[in-house]
Amino acid sequence: MALTLEQAREMGCRYTEAWCSHVPESVASFFAETGRIVINDGQPHEGRQAIADMARGFFSAFPDLIVKMDGIRTSGADAVYLWTLLGTHTAPDGTGHRVEVSGWECWRLTDGGLVAESAGYFDAEDYQRQMAGG
Repeated sequence: MALTLEQAREMGCRYTEAWCSHVPESVASFFAETGRIVINDGQPHEGRQAIADMARGFFSAFPDLIVKMDGIRTSGADAVYLWTLLGTHTAPDGTGHRVEVSGWECWRLTDGGLVAESAGYFDAEDYQRQMAGG
């Protein structure tokens, strides 16, 4: 499904709100039933339940997590969602350090406007450095 830039902005704003709601199922609702997300070429999270579990992990690790939308781009049935994550790693085994990391998700959309595939990327070395307090 091709989105106009305005439709993509609206979707990006709602996706950002879902992340900021701390409700894993809200994040997963943006994905097709068989949708998948892969972060930094890691293990894929396939299906809404796995995607909700992935989001739940972030909410557990960063109880004060905030996601900001930095921008959105479109090209046919693809969109790129640019974001910044802010939060304090205060999970039970957390470091207590504040993290601010930016990245993006490349979305392939279904005809119904849901995310079929998302490839997400961020600077993992910078993330680990911040987690360690550097």
